[in-house]
Amino acid sequence: MKAVIERYNQLKEENEQLLNPPSEVKFWQREVAVLRQQLQTLQENHRRLMGEQLYGLSVKDLQNLENQLEMSLRGVRLKKEQILTDEIQELNRKGHLIQLENLELNKKLNLIRQENIELYRKAYSTKDENEEGGNASIPYALNNEEEDSHVPIHLQLSQPDQNL
Repeated sequence: MKAVIERYNQLKEENEQLLNPPSEVKFWQREVAVLRQQLQTLQENHRRLMGEQLYGLSVKDLQNLENQLEMSLRGVRLKKEQILTDEIQELNRKGHLIQLENLELNKKLNLIRQENIELYRKAYSTKDENEEGGNASIPYALNNEEEDSHVPIHLQLSQPDQNL
């Protein structure tokens, strides 16, 4: 409770000083001095963290600085590891989706191949019945082997022979 009352009195005093122009100048001069001191301290700490101006530091101060740097480095490494782990997981997820899409496309390709074979057989059914050898009678039949899966397919429509 005392801290609240002290803070209230301090703010009240600062507010009164702001209303009085000579006091306001003194107030801002004190603020500038405090901010300059803070800036100087921050710059000094930054230089030490960068390994500059280490002379005059005791062994204990140097050990504290080393510990501080090690903790900072550990934090940076953990953050880097987390980012890389997240990226790997995202790439694995995308790879899995692409693999599923590839399987679907292969299924569609096989269905289209099968339909083409059936259409060809229907179109040339009388001709095929007289010949022997299964796929030998289908000049554009496609094997379902891995090596043939990347060969381009050239389909052509033609009319069945009317002479038969």
